[in-house]
Amino acid sequence: MIARRQILHALMLGALGAACRAPAWAQPASGAFPTKPVRIIVPLPPGSPPDVLARLVAEGLSRHWSQPILVENRPGATGMIGMQAVAKAEPDGHTVGILFLTHTVLPQLIEAMPYDTARDLAPVANLVWLYNVLVVPADSPIQSMDQLLTSADAKDGKRTYGSGGNGSPAHLLGESFARAVKANVLHVPFKGPSEAMTSLMGNQVDFMFATAPVAAPLVRSGRLRALAVTSPERLASLPDVPTLAERGLRGLELREWEGVVAPAGTPASVIDAWNAALMTLIADPSVRARLLDLGMTTAEPNRPAQFAALIQQELEHWQQFAKVSPLKVG
Repeated sequence: MIARRQILHALMLGALGAACRAPAWAQPASGAFPTKPVRIIVPLPPGSPPDVLARLVAEGLSRHWSQPILVENRPGATGMIGMQAVAKAEPDGHTVGILFLTHTVLPQLIEAMPYDTARDLAPVANLVWLYNVLVVPADSPIQSMDQLLTSADAKDGKRTYGSGGNGSPAHLLGESFARAVKANVLHVPFKGPSEAMTSLMGNQVDFMFATAPVAAPLVRSGRLRALAVTSPERLASLPDVPTLAERGLRGLELREWEGVVAPAGTPASVIDAWNAALMTLIADPSVRARLLDLGMTTAEPNRPAQFAALIQQELEHWQQFAKVSPLKVG
């Protein structure tokens, strides 16, 4: 089995390499925000895509603000533990968190959420878009999409797919994929994407939809085999891998996103300071290039109100999705 630390190492080295080339800003005036160390809470384990993004942000902004910016991993409950910590933090801007698509799906899976995604969090900025890669173990006998579909049908539901947890994009894609190809496959959730990936490479599950930042380095190194990508066009990080649409499967182009949120009640001036700094960071060409190499596409310039609209749109979309296609919890 490939050690989990190898997955984390590949991702974290890339992020830190980009951060070292972060742009230099003029220093803020004396007494301006922030006035003490800042925490970025990541609700997934180290090495996950939100963690990679948070470490890049922390390194870049610590130079800008001349304050330590600490990345704190709070994994568990598919991200709810970490996001609850953000929601309950002092609303002064010195604690923020990385929010991602899963958090707009969880309200459809969990009856008693410990926080309200729309009410208890203040959107700051969307930072990146991500797509997924359909992967199998490198030593899997499955060489193509056709073989995956044939084997799933032949084994009558014995094929399994992994995900980083219930409500994660890998879960949503797995369910959508199974319905689209009419295959009866079994969902196996793990504590996070790194754990799911380690289990996939250990042949504990048969296939998985993994975000490009996690999958691309492992595919390029020969540790995984990529069958397709979910993007409308081929990914720059995996140019030889066809899209699902090229394989005749349309409507599965799920686009993930990751952004920064603060506790509700954080002053608008502080939210604006965060937004301005983040937009400056992701506008830097070297940062954009490194994110692209990691499989992340930089988001268009956006303001807090625009990120809030995206979050609300996603909450409504997954509410409707759950009504017509109830999500099965693994």
